[in-house]
Amino acid sequence: MNKINVFWIILIIIIPFSVYAEEPLIKNGEQLSMERCIEIALKVQPTLMRDRYMIMQKEALLGQAKSSYYPKVDVSAGVTRNFIEKQTNDPVFMGAYPYNAYNQNNGTASLNQMIYDFGRTPSDVKTKKFDLESSKFDLDSTITTVSNNVRSAYYEVLRTKRSRDVNLEAVNQNKQHLEQAKTLFTAGKKPKYDVTKAELDLSNAGLKLIGAENDLKIAQVKLNNAMGIVETAGYSIDDTLSFLEYTITLEDALEKAYRNRPDFKSLMAQKNAASMAVKRATKDYLPSINGKAGYNFTGSEYPLGQGWNAGVVMTLNLFEGNLTRNKVEESIAKARAIEANIESKRLDILLDVKQAYLNLLKAKDAIANTEIQVKQATENLELATLRYSAGIAEPLEVTDATVSYSQAKLSNISSLYDYKIAQANIEKAMGNK
Repeated sequence: MNKINVFWIILIIIIPFSVYAEEPLIKNGEQLSMERCIEIALKVQPTLMRDRYMIMQKEALLGQAKSSYYPKVDVSAGVTRNFIEKQTNDPVFMGAYPYNAYNQNNGTASLNQMIYDFGRTPSDVKTKKFDLESSKFDLDSTITTVSNNVRSAYYEVLRTKRSRDVNLEAVNQNKQHLEQAKTLFTAGKKPKYDVTKAELDLSNAGLKLIGAENDLKIAQVKLNNAMGIVETAGYSIDDTLSFLEYTITLEDALEKAYRNRPDFKSLMAQKNAASMAVKRATKDYLPSINGKAGYNFTGSEYPLGQGWNAGVVMTLNLFEGNLTRNKVEESIAKARAIEANIESKRLDILLDVKQAYLNLLKAKDAIANTEIQVKQATENLELATLRYSAGIAEPLEVTDATVSYSQAKLSNISSLYDYKIAQANIEKAMGNK
């Protein structure tokens, strides 16, 4: 009875953890906000894992640089079998045992401690700290890029979804027009041409709807890719494509970009590391002072002879084929290359911010213009439909009005999408996650 109780207790404990471990990131039918999509991406995107492992690598290199501050202890032990030829004229022993054999045992324990290396180790440590700092900024930059990719893919899904809906509406409008044409033809008020023309228009609208449906599916795949998932669970997203004015001046955007951009900060950290590397390279012209101590065991018979030693050693390289000079020149060239990269990044930031800002203004004006177009196209379609129902309009007039209405709505959707993308790009250009 006790065994059965224990079994059920273990089962009750294990099952919830198993269910939790297998729970998918996205539940079927779940509605995701943009923030939730970004949260998923920051959790599972492989590019972020790459940068996190790079930080771990730089932390290990920093630890290696610090190791020179600590003593180095080595222990070795060995045994050597020695054979010495016998010196004898006795013919009996010369053939059978020509050698004397004995073991030589030895053991050594040594300690080496850097006393002063004229700044080599501190320079190495500072260089690795700047490298680590640069890697952390690189991770922040990747987070910014991943977040922007998710935003762009998210808005693309909304754009294609709204475009699909417009094309679906166009199909329904053409169906209604076809029914009108058939009714008027049956009543003898319109020729057969009107029915055929309406059927052709419906077929064309159907083809556009097929393309719009495919665009939506591709956009959803791209959003999954941006989040770093391969799940095919059906989920929906919040529609945030509606216009909400984003207010910022160009000057403020540029100031924030130069202050916050992680890729710019990464280059500045690399510059500090390169400057420190130049100082480190010049230290090889100077000597180094190390303390050492050792304890030795040696002999062919036990107890072995023992002894210890201690001392201080100063090492100064006099010539190594201009190795140090070339290391210094390499470090200087690397530092200057990074300085050039910094100036290039300044230009890139200026371009990114200005381009996003101008696109923001352009999209804002386009939204206002397309809203007017949608209003006018709606009125024109209603008027054309009424005129056709009254028998005073040609089918081409209805076709043109339907196409103009769809184009106006699609243009408005594209303008809203462009505005959101420009907003996302200016946020990325300023270094916002």
